[in-house]
Amino acid sequence: MTNTARRLAATLVAAATLLLSGCFVSPGSFTSAIDLRKDGRFSYTYNGEIYLLGLSKLAELGGKAKEAEPFKAEPCYNDDADRTARECSKPELAKQKADWEENRQADATRKKRDADMMKSMLGGIDPSSPKAAEELADRLRRQAGWKSVVYKGDGLFVVDFAISGHLDYDFQFPTMERFPMANAFVVLNKRADGAVRMDAPAFGQPGQGNPMANMGQLAAIGAAMDAGKEGKSNAGLNLPELNGTLVLTTDGAILANNTDEGPMAGTTGQRLEWKVTPRTTAAPTALVRLGG
Repeated sequence: MTNTARRLAATLVAAATLLLSGCFVSPGSFTSAIDLRKDGRFSYTYNGEIYLLGLSKLAELGGKAKEAEPFKAEPCYNDDADRTARECSKPELAKQKADWEENRQADATRKKRDADMMKSMLGGIDPSSPKAAEELADRLRRQAGWKSVVYKGDGLFVVDFAISGHLDYDFQFPTMERFPMANAFVVLNKRADGAVRMDAPAFGQPGQGNPMANMGQLAAIGAAMDAGKEGKSNAGLNLPELNGTLVLTTDGAILANNTDEGPMAGTTGQRLEWKVTPRTTAAPTALVRLGG
């Protein structure tokens, strides 16, 4: 196996690890709002960018994985102190070619296994297909709440999501049909005493559930991909710029929150607002008591 093939193999494994971790869906620029009513009614909106990090690179990688490199003989050397290069004998060439064929078959088996695993983690969508992103967009459009999903290329989706209901259950955004995992932007947990805890792990600093914590790993994957392209080197990934606003309004009692200003009076009750940037020091969180 050549160095290029080894690099591509390592990249496939790393990409599959990212898929298994579920930490490859990230917000970009956005506005988001939560409304909680004392009688249990709630609504949630998200308007803006969602990135599937490395989606286009996975497609590119999948295409490369299908390319078979032709056999190329390696130099043979004399067993002297200087290791002088010489012409290979027929048995030596035959041994090299047999080893190459064995490695090629093992590599093909591994690549098929990795591709099948990535396809499974994407809910049956083949990441090497040029139609993969649009297939995912179509699937999201069929789900309740996804009013608009537009694919802009390079893993970037611009979405308009809005949903409302009665909070008799925990709520999480986003969820994606047939995706076994997706890291949460916003979570509402209903407590037995009537309180609701809101957490927005994707809107905070690395180490607080934010998928940006894996940026070093993602950049490494991009670099590994580019290492497979002779004479080319760059970051390899279009990394999102986190920039948005999260607003929570409620007529319930705000028991705790980590906004800078604290609750502010609004037309429909109290209002909490978080400005979210790469410099955000903590993921937004609040505890609100409903009922009564």
